[in-house]
Amino acid sequence: MTHHHATIPSRPSLARRQFIKGATALASAPFWRDAAARTPPARSPDLSRFFTSDEFHFVESASECILPHDENGPGAQELGVAGFIDQQMQTPYGHGELWYRKPPFVSGPPELGYQLPYTPRQLYRNGIYSLTQQCLRHYHAPFHQLPQDTQQLVLSHLETGALTLEDIPGPTFFEQLRNNTLEGAFSDPIYGGNRDMKGWIMMGFPGARADFMDWINQNGAPYPFGPVSISPSLSMTIRE
Repeated sequence: MTHHHATIPSRPSLARRQFIKGATALASAPFWRDAAARTPPARSPDLSRFFTSDEFHFVESASECILPHDENGPGAQELGVAGFIDQQMQTPYGHGELWYRKPPFVSGPPELGYQLPYTPRQLYRNGIYSLTQQCLRHYHAPFHQLPQDTQQLVLSHLETGALTLEDIPGPTFFEQLRNNTLEGAFSDPIYGGNRDMKGWIMMGFPGARADFMDWINQNGAPYPFGPVSISPSLSMTIRE
């Protein structure tokens, strides 16, 4: 793997929630081929099943930058997004088992799709490692220990491509994290995120209710009931 010692540029202006653009495009890009990932250090079993303790802290902090707690509602940490992503890394999706995964991998226009040899697990492990090394080099601390404005700076340069993680383009890593953050915040809580269905409550989304046809075309009137999960044990009903 080639090492690129990129310099993190000076800070641009950045709105806190500009990362959420395109929230309806939640499907992650396909991951095609197995590749040797770094051997991870011992992980913290009380925090995660896949991520190491430091990796988990990175995902917590980075996802909170993408979806922060504010006047609109809870942020990624309160919604359990890092736990959701960790759980997804244990599925066939995390292992890249559902996609065509043979070379060649050709750099080209976006319509060619994902063009790296890494599964989601490998992309996270290698990308977090490389980003951690750059944060240590430039800021003398790992990402999760940086001030929030510095964290936003780093993520903004990943998003624009000003920062490359060895052979992983910054935008590719950023989109992986952003898509998984939105999935964890707004998918059914049966999958490990959207804790207490607070993401749905924030959006006024009814969840997996069998029938809410009486409430469509109501000219913006709020839905008067709480959301329902696929799992009855996670469901709730709230009268507003």
